[in-house]
Amino acid sequence: MSAILTRLRHRRTGVGETSAGQPAGEAGPRTRFGAWLNKPMTSFHLIIAVAALLTLMGLTMVLSASGVYSHNRDGSPWAVFGKQVLWTLVGLAGCYVALRLRIRTIRNFAFAGFAITIVLLVLVLVPGIGKVANGSRGWFVIGGLSMQPSELAKIAFLIWGAHLLAARRMERASLREMLIPLVPAAVVALALIVAQPDLGQTVSLGIILLGLLWYAGLPLRVFLSSLFAIVVSAVVLAVAEGYRSERLRSWLNPGADPQDAGYQARQARFALANGGFFGDGLGQGTAKWNYLPNAHNDFIFAIVGEELGFVGASGLLCLFGLFAYTGMRIARRSVDPFLRLMTATATLWVMGQVFINVGYVVGLLPVTGLQLPLISAGGTATATTLFMVGLLANAARHEPEAVAALRAGRDDRMNRLLRLPLPEPYTPTRIEALRDRMRDPHKRGRRTGQDKKVDKQKRAAARPRAAEPKPRRRQPVRRQPAAADRPARAARHHGGGRDSSGRRARTLEGQRYG
Repeated sequence: MSAILTRLRHRRTGVGETSAGQPAGEAGPRTRFGAWLNKPMTSFHLIIAVAALLTLMGLTMVLSASGVYSHNRDGSPWAVFGKQVLWTLVGLAGCYVALRLRIRTIRNFAFAGFAITIVLLVLVLVPGIGKVANGSRGWFVIGGLSMQPSELAKIAFLIWGAHLLAARRMERASLREMLIPLVPAAVVALALIVAQPDLGQTVSLGIILLGLLWYAGLPLRVFLSSLFAIVVSAVVLAVAEGYRSERLRSWLNPGADPQDAGYQARQARFALANGGFFGDGLGQGTAKWNYLPNAHNDFIFAIVGEELGFVGASGLLCLFGLFAYTGMRIARRSVDPFLRLMTATATLWVMGQVFINVGYVVGLLPVTGLQLPLISAGGTATATTLFMVGLLANAARHEPEAVAALRAGRDDRMNRLLRLPLPEPYTPTRIEALRDRMRDPHKRGRRTGQDKKVDKQKRAAARPRAAEPKPRRRQPVRRQPAAADRPARAARHHGGGRDSSGRRARTLEGQRYG
């Protein structure tokens, strides 16, 4: 009987046996995985691990895909790979700086950073300062290293837009006050990028703008109108230049010009087909031998499919799916509106580029020139993406559970290894706290009932008390003696013989009977 009671008690508390004959210390994988997901530092560890795996895979594939191209252009098979490693180190340094930045510091310098990138976008259009590459004047070349200011403009606009919308929503600003600073700034940045011209960066910045409008909770008509304007701008930009319109026609009719406009997309599909299920082996692909242009950059996913096969390509997409889950998990668990908006939009931006890049490699979308984040060879793109990963990891450290665990002294190996400062807890403003209360019906009902009682008690305590009458002291009632026991009373003239005891007895009798 005692064994049965112990088992029932353990089943209620979750201790003891989880199933028949299986002790609690040997819980199933679902229980262990769920317990690990509920740990306070899981988001931080996930985003660091996924970014590290993507970066290592990207360096490996760049080395494999760029060897022939580097040897033909520079005489060394390590040239492109060496520059990619250098920019990766720059990005890792930026990632570490972003990890150590305070949230208040990021928000204070958001507008200044965006203004600097606008100046860079203007300077890159000046002949003699900006360099032309692939038909676009959008590069600075300093010391043999090229930098693309439009990549910096995207991340600066994302941070400033998240800061602006989060601050305006807390101030209960009107729709016009929220859109007037944001949309004109986006139009200026888009116009400067279109002037280069660069279709891929235009689409990428449009994704960031749409993400900010969507996750900020603005009306649907604003989102749809912005989406329509961005799509129209992309279509106009696509048909404005001759080579872009040819790409669009080749996408609509792949067999129309297989040796010119449709050659690149056709060779990418051939490379994916050659890879099969398990691939030809790392470094054993043939498409990079001058069959597929830009094999190390825009079309590196085709090299992944050829050398690693369907298994490797699916594994890469699963890593990006895990990145998307982690980013949205951080956004959902954050209490700071700025961090929620920034992490959700950054995740949408990265996944949007993944969708577009993989889409035009497999033939679902026209070729736009967007790179595969952390995989393609691109110095500025890799550095800015790693900086954004640092901001996402910083946001993961500012989750309420993570802040409580770190400030309570709970040891974390990654934080101790990186020597990161303690995160600061988020303190909501009065407007935000009131809005959260009014948004929750349960909190609103409980608040009104308790507040009414408290206010009533406070008013009663503050009301001046009137002077209370002293309670009348009740006199004890004496029992009247029986008639036989009463002493004979002598006759008195006109009651003159009444003494004080008689008056007292009569008074008591009057009080008793009324």
